[in-house]
Amino acid sequence: MPINIIIFGQLADIAGGSLALENIADTNSLVKELHILYPALATAKYAIAVDKKVVNENTRLTENSIVALLPPFSGG
Repeated sequence: MPINIIIFGQLADIAGGSLALENIADTNSLVKELHILYPALATAKYAIAVDKKVVNENTRLTENSIVALLPPFSGG
């Protein structure tokens, strides 16, 4: 079951605009795998959104999940 990940902003400079990873059950596993594949992400600040909602705790992923890595942003 591949999980498709969309990557925005300066994070795309590190890991490209999108990628698909296999055998990722939850967001904690996703972060671990991303840090192995792209060590620069380990020091980058970013938020994870699942199905268009920013998550702050471990979240289960399915093959239908839409995952996005979001760089820091500010509003005004």
